Amino acid sequence: HVQLVESGGGSVQAGESLRLSCVASGYTLPMNMGWFRRLPGQEREGVAAIAGDGRTDYADSVNGRFTISEDSAKNALYLQMNSLKPEDSAMYHCAASSEYYGLSTLGYNYWGQGTQVTVS
Repeated sequence: HVQLVESGGGSVQAGESLRLSCVASGYTLPMNMGWFRRLPGQEREGVAAIAGDGRTDYADSVNGRFTISEDSAKNALYLQMNSLKPEDSAMYHCAASSEYYGLSTLGYNYWGQGTQVTVS
């Protein structure tokens, strides 16, 4: 049974940083994984993704500010978020799949419950 648990969200001021973590159980990294966010009243959108071979994709809105990474030893996925903006406020979810779907929300089989990020 695959389970993803996110942590690291919180409330910060604009310009500050946060690091989100996603600990996976039920399978072993590396795997195709991504971070997604849902802004209030909007559809879920892809933020950053990492394939099993290490290639990454970023949304234009976060490119240069956010970094996705994996730690296979800890079976964990991370999202380092720097220079946060109020428009980054959202519920952030990690997701995993056996195939690489990049920033598309379609195709990811497993999802975590999310961690809230609020930037003021």
